[in-house]
Order: sequence, then structure tokens, then C-alpha cells
Amino acid sequence: MSSTLASALWPASRTSLLLQVLLAALGSLILAVSAQIQVPFWPVPVTMQTLAVLLIGAAYGPWLGFATVALYLIEGAAGLPVFAGLAGGPQHLVGPTGGYLMAFPIAAALVGALTGRTSGWLRSLAAFLIADALIFALGYAVLTAHIGAAGAWTFGVQPFLLGDLLKVAIAALATPTAWRLLGNENA
Repeated sequence: MSSTLASALWPASRTSLLLQVLLAALGSLILAVSAQIQVPFWPVPVTMQTLAVLLIGAAYGPWLGFATVALYLIEGAAGLPVFAGLAGGPQHLVGPTGGYLMAFPIAAALVGALTGRTSGWLRSLAAFLIADALIFALGYAVLTAHIGAAGAWTFGVQPFLLGDLLKVAIAALATPTAWRLLGNENA
């Protein structure tokens, strides 16, 4: 029985290293594209990255989700223009956005561990809220070192709460819907 959406679509993904590498590359490409869908904001842009991270974790499970998002960070650290605004370079992992970026693979793994074949929308919603809170917490902590606690709250958390709640709701509805489309009545 498949435990992730990826293994339900491609049953060989549990054993095929090549397929897992291809899925990770595809996921990191989706994440890079999601980073370019943004509303300019200072000091952290509003992007669709968190939605992509949540969906990658839910679709790929904890290990492949973590590896996929880590691959994205490695690509960005190597200078590929995968971060928001077609940016790349290691400075982004230690700059104001570093906490958010470094939280992404952990959040993907967390979502992958908390969601699964029988996840209904409520369980998915809880998993996505917890993962999003983790992204905010680590992002806030690093941003605080750059602009202080009040500034980090004002510019790095508060303006993004409503948008992230919307992204979480979309992910929480999409995941059980995908399971139902694959024939799982328990979703």
C-alpha cells in the first residue's frame, strides 16, 4: 500500500533511485518556479515557496521531501538563480531570509511525516499549520538577528500571516483531494 502520493503514482519510486532523483529534481524546479511567483515586500518577499514546500512534503513523504528541498537550497547556495527574484548564492542562507530558507526542508519532512494516505483535510490542515509555524519561527529568529525582534515581527511575520493561512488552506484541501482522485476513500 502506498504511503505517499508519489509512491501511489509511481509505485517503483520506493525502490528506484533514478526515479527518486528525477522526482527530487522536478520538485526543486517547482520550488524554484514558486520562488519567482512573488509580491515584492521588504525585507522578505511574499512568494509561493511555502505552498510548494508544504505540497512537496505531503506528496513525497518525509525523506524525499527533505532531500528535494535540501537540493533546492544546495542549488541556490551554489549560485543558481533559484531563490526569489532569480537570486542565488550562499549569502541568502545567512542573510535576512536564511531562517525561512533553512526551515523549508525541515518543514517538508515534518509535513511528510504528519500527513499520509489517510489524511483528511483536518489532519492535513493541522500538519501544514505546524510546519508553517516552524518556518515562521526559524525565519523570525534569524531575521531578529538582522533587524531586531520588533522589526522581525513587523516586517517578517505579521504581513505574511494572512497569505500563509491561505496557502495552508489550499494545501490542506489539495492533499486529501489528490488522494481521493487516486482512489483512496479514506482521504
